[in-house]
Amino acid sequence: MEEDEAEIYDGVRAEFPLTFGKQSKPITPLEKIHNTTRRSGATEEKGFPSLSSSSKSWLDSVRKPGKKRDDFGSGNPKFGGTRAEDDGGSGGVAIGPPRPPPGWSAGEIEEEDSLIGPPRPPAGGSSGGDGEESDGEMIGPPPPPPGLNETDSESDGGGDMESEEEARHRIPLSNEIVLKGHSKVVAALAIDHSGSRVLSGSYDYTVRMYDFQGMNSRLQSFRQFEPFEGHQVRALSWSPTADRFLCVTGSAQAKIYDRDGLTLGEFIKGDMYIRDLKNTKGHITGLTCGAWHPKTKETILTSSEDGSLRIWDVNDFKSQKQVIKPKLARPGRVPVTTCTWDFEGKRIAGGVGDGSIQLWTLKPGWGSRPDTYLEKCHEDEITCLKFSSDGQMLLSRSCDGSLKVWDLRQTKKPLKVFEDLPNHYGQTNIAFSPDEQLFLTGTSVERESTVGGLLCFFDRKKLELVAKVGISPTCSVVQCAWHPKLNQIFATTGDKSQGGTHILYDPSLSEKGALVCVARAPRKKSVDDFEAQPVIHNPHALPLFRDQPSRKRQREKMLKDPIKSHKPELPMTGPGFGGRLGSTSGSLLTNFLMKQGGMIKETWMEEDPREAILKYADVAAKDPKFIAPAYAQTQPETVFAKSDSEDEDK
Repeated sequence: MEEDEAEIYDGVRAEFPLTFGKQSKPITPLEKIHNTTRRSGATEEKGFPSLSSSSKSWLDSVRKPGKKRDDFGSGNPKFGGTRAEDDGGSGGVAIGPPRPPPGWSAGEIEEEDSLIGPPRPPAGGSSGGDGEESDGEMIGPPPPPPGLNETDSESDGGGDMESEEEARHRIPLSNEIVLKGHSKVVAALAIDHSGSRVLSGSYDYTVRMYDFQGMNSRLQSFRQFEPFEGHQVRALSWSPTADRFLCVTGSAQAKIYDRDGLTLGEFIKGDMYIRDLKNTKGHITGLTCGAWHPKTKETILTSSEDGSLRIWDVNDFKSQKQVIKPKLARPGRVPVTTCTWDFEGKRIAGGVGDGSIQLWTLKPGWGSRPDTYLEKCHEDEITCLKFSSDGQMLLSRSCDGSLKVWDLRQTKKPLKVFEDLPNHYGQTNIAFSPDEQLFLTGTSVERESTVGGLLCFFDRKKLELVAKVGISPTCSVVQCAWHPKLNQIFATTGDKSQGGTHILYDPSLSEKGALVCVARAPRKKSVDDFEAQPVIHNPHALPLFRDQPSRKRQREKMLKDPIKSHKPELPMTGPGFGGRLGSTSGSLLTNFLMKQGGMIKETWMEEDPREAILKYADVAAKDPKFIAPAYAQTQPETVFAKSDSEDEDK
């Protein structure tokens, strides 16, 4: 019977899949996960900050009929309520999305067939004839709104231009996550070329490493280290192969680390007592900036407060390849606040403390004399320089609250100056979008201002401000980056008590990066994760690690000891007994015997002290020993002082 039941069970079980009857883990839909990270500024009530102005106006026009959805089925012919009743529908309830009202009349809507799919975008000012010509059903997502036909382009003044502007201004800003962990402002940021690892350096002297592939929704760093004790981290840069990275701190020595954060080497420090910087083997004061060569994996560039730029070979940490001394109006040491390579690594740009920008071209026999010298570009410290990929444009950011756009073919004056961009940090940078149609920078929080840290986007062609995106209400935005592969925007923020890296992304536009780690839930703790710490008893352990015994046992042990428990004898009063001398006869045996033998006579208690002294007067006069011999030659006869007092004369 048991064998027959087993055969029947196997036969029935074969008709079902293997997963039948097994409990599957609940899976949270991605839509719900991304809703938790959605920015408050990206909701429908506040508009879409990731779109351009033309796209925003179009979305507003599409959103307007949505407010009248309560009119569905109420007899309103505009939304097909009358048609549903005529066709014998269920109480005149409209099914499906509403028909787009702009550019359409009520008669035209009634003449057309039923609409299937999402609503059609507005016609953009087309005539009624256009609606009659496009009769029929529309299936699929809505086409882009601008540039529907030639008449629209003429009436709108160029719909194609609007579509290009919309595509160019598509910024991934709908969702946001924050990589926390630092206790002060994050002033350095570096993302590797594949977009899998992120480095953040802070004024709290530490560097944190994040890995998107191994990180879950808790967003914790997998490694943290302090490059140089007591020095701020000012710059981080990946090598072209992303197997090493450069770390620049406030010390005079830059360090090279491997991909996992292990130290590979430290560049040498120069002799601070040598006046000529070209004769020193390295920087002699704190570094300000550094960058890896974009093409060559053995070359890096650093700048310092000692007023020099140096090119290093990562295979030789004991000497530099080239020393660059900027051109100065008067002799002295002016710090170089920032440095950068161009896109091809053939030119170097440096921002000097006197407000000038100097460019050097790497060619045979080149020296410290700059090929391009821009004098008095900024009134304050220059914090960042950025080349465009074509090498024709240079962007400069300064602590004077400005961002300037320079055409390197004509450097007499800047193409555009953007003001009112407060900057209080020497590491505030500029970044380009992947297609370089936009460039962005962060702003600092001022004391009496109600505006927080912003991320400002500018159009490269029109040289105008496109959007201002709020990142933090209380913290300043320092570093920013727009990764080309991930299509995600990174912005570092912080103040004196906190710091973090904000990652802005859009699930429909971005790839990997933040999307990977947000969707990965943290692993639940199992029974094996809990480990009880055992108590180890070792009777032969050292006294330092031995447990202290109880005081009660110590007292009992001391009572049993005859020496420690012996009570001291009380002093004798009166005559002695039992071999002990009494207090009347003295306490010492020697003293007692001398007194009994007459060797010690205590007469001082019975004598008069004056008489005891005067009995030696005759002996002192006849045989002086101390005072008289000293004055025998100079004063043989003793002369006493005579008193002048009137009382004594009387």
